[in-house]
Amino acid sequence: MAINDVEQEQLNTVDIRQLFKIILRRRFLILGIAGVVMSTAGILAFIAKPNYQSSMELLVRSNLYTNTKSSNNSTDANSNFTNSNTEVIDYTAQLQLMLSNHLIEKAVVILRPDYPDIKIEDIKGKLTVAGVESGTGINRTPSQVFEIKYKNHDPIKTQRVLQTLLKVYQDYNIEQQKQRLTKGMTFVNERLPKVKISVATAESNLEAFRKKHNILDPEAQSKILLENLADTQKQLQTTRAQLQDVQARYTALQDKLAASPSSAMISSRLSQSTRYQTLLNEIQKTELALAQERIRYTDDSPVVQKLVQQRKNQLALLKQEVTRALAFQTGKKVSQLRNSEIDAVINQALKQSASNESLLAEGQMAEVDIKLVEEVIQVQTTALGLEANEKSLSNSEKRLRFELAKYPGLIAEYNRLLPEVETNRKTLEQLMQTQQSLSLQLAQGGFDWQTLEAPERGIYTGSGRSLILGGGAIAAPIIAIVVALILEMLNDSIHTSYELQRITNLRLLGIVPKLAKNYKRKRALLTECSTEVLITRMGGLSVASLPSHENLDMAYQNINILNSPLPYKSLMVTSANFGEGKSTVTLGLAVSSARTHHRVLIIDANLREPSLHKYLDLQNEWGLSLLLVDEAHSTFKDYIQPIHPSIDVLTAGPPELEDTVKLLSSRRMKELLKEFEQNYDLILVDAPPILNTVDARILATLCNAIVIIARLGQITRAELTQTKEILENLNLIGIIANQATNR
Repeated sequence: MAINDVEQEQLNTVDIRQLFKIILRRRFLILGIAGVVMSTAGILAFIAKPNYQSSMELLVRSNLYTNTKSSNNSTDANSNFTNSNTEVIDYTAQLQLMLSNHLIEKAVVILRPDYPDIKIEDIKGKLTVAGVESGTGINRTPSQVFEIKYKNHDPIKTQRVLQTLLKVYQDYNIEQQKQRLTKGMTFVNERLPKVKISVATAESNLEAFRKKHNILDPEAQSKILLENLADTQKQLQTTRAQLQDVQARYTALQDKLAASPSSAMISSRLSQSTRYQTLLNEIQKTELALAQERIRYTDDSPVVQKLVQQRKNQLALLKQEVTRALAFQTGKKVSQLRNSEIDAVINQALKQSASNESLLAEGQMAEVDIKLVEEVIQVQTTALGLEANEKSLSNSEKRLRFELAKYPGLIAEYNRLLPEVETNRKTLEQLMQTQQSLSLQLAQGGFDWQTLEAPERGIYTGSGRSLILGGGAIAAPIIAIVVALILEMLNDSIHTSYELQRITNLRLLGIVPKLAKNYKRKRALLTECSTEVLITRMGGLSVASLPSHENLDMAYQNINILNSPLPYKSLMVTSANFGEGKSTVTLGLAVSSARTHHRVLIIDANLREPSLHKYLDLQNEWGLSLLLVDEAHSTFKDYIQPIHPSIDVLTAGPPELEDTVKLLSSRRMKELLKEFEQNYDLILVDAPPILNTVDARILATLCNAIVIIARLGQITRAELTQTKEILENLNLIGIIANQATNR
């Protein structure tokens, strides 16, 4: 986090420095724009006229609202609230009307005889209307007082304009108020019959509803039904509790009755039956006879078979008697009794028929069981009564619930009809009150205008010259700097060496200032710090002034430092476009190298548009182009032109002799560079721009090192980036900033 903060602080510092550099670089533009703004402000201040202001205060009080409120003091709070809101809305509209073109045009018509050139804009543009507020702080509220101010260069005119506006306001408000009241009365008169019809319709609908359902008030009737339902539910709850008690008692008696021997009870009941005893006696007699006959006869004997059949018939009759007794004892139906139960009772009865003591004991016990049975029957009867009561109460509850289910819809319909009647009645009452109120207002009149402060002769408020000059003094530098920054943003050029190095991420070899180009003939001037050399050519004496500067020496030394581990002799000097000073820098590097006692060869490799011979005032009838096409392979020294004891120049030669791409990419070019490296300590190749032709790209592959010359203020970021991308994979050692300012 600390490193990021430091980096951010450094970036902010750099941005501020860049801002100051931009301002310094555009200082003449900024001064010019600021001067224009200040001049304009001075002219405006000089021609500014003195201003005068007149004002008046009006109290706009309505008799209509006052009388309405006083007549409605006995009404509810809602009426007062409505009147209050209406008053605020009317005063707000009044404020807008005072500034309307319609009213101001009326004032212009009245003032035109005295001021023929007056227009609506002359009044509206300098007229201010504001409501005076009462109270303090958050309790400030608009009052009924309006303050009207008018400014003009003529103090008398300010007073006349306000007086005319006062008359226009008064006439217009009286006229408009009468029109509004008349419209209101017309509206009320048109609305009253419709409201009366609505009241009659609503009342008729409510009466039809009551007759249809035979109900006056569904809500009251529903409350009565709810009370009945609650009483029924309470009785039903009590009955169910009693029924539970009876059912519990019945269950206990059933259990007690089940605990007594049922066979003895049944036998006791059967013993009381004469038919039952007779059947038993007959069966005993038949069995006795059957036993005697079987001793004498076999089972196939007709006598035996007759007795067997007789016994079956007697048993069937006995079974019917036992079945009736058993059904009565158990409380079951005859169809529900099982044959096994009946057979068991019959068998037991047959076994016990021979013992009179056993029958007597069972008869005594049966008397107790019969009482239990009677008590069970009594409890069962009570339970049946309670069940019938419960069923009746349940039906009543269902009926009440069914009735109550209808009431929500009835109540909803009733609540829709009743408010409709009340609303229409209230609307009718309000319309009738409004009709009376409007009639009273029409008789009394409209607004009551009172002048609290009459308009007077305009008071001098100043000419605004100081404000204009002060505003110009503040706005001038701001506008100038903003314009300069906008132009800087629109301009893609690079102006600082820092930005040059940041964009390319290359080593900055040197920063060269703007060098003067002085080409002199036929005179010599040698000083200790000059780089002028004496040239003897074509039998005449010619002196050329070569560029020289301490920064060029530093750039050359930086190149030598990079040259130390792997020395190279051929150095190509190029740029992105024409006019960036690469030829001048090339000559300066040659001078710096010559000072260190190195032999230097400068080659003008721009075969399409050569220019080095023009800078040095040399002949160009022979040069590199002829040397490359020379079939005789003459020595290169015949094409060399010395300009200094340590500096030789190979001009480009006549242009358009042959295809330049073919010449520069030829084998002859590579051989010449090797031969030059054997005879010179440094070969400086003044190559054409990278972005214009392919020639420089071919030369870049032949030279040991490449240096880019970038002219500050001319080269753009896009051009520099494109140039760097082209030479990036070659031996690009750095960049030199050319024509930098001292600052």
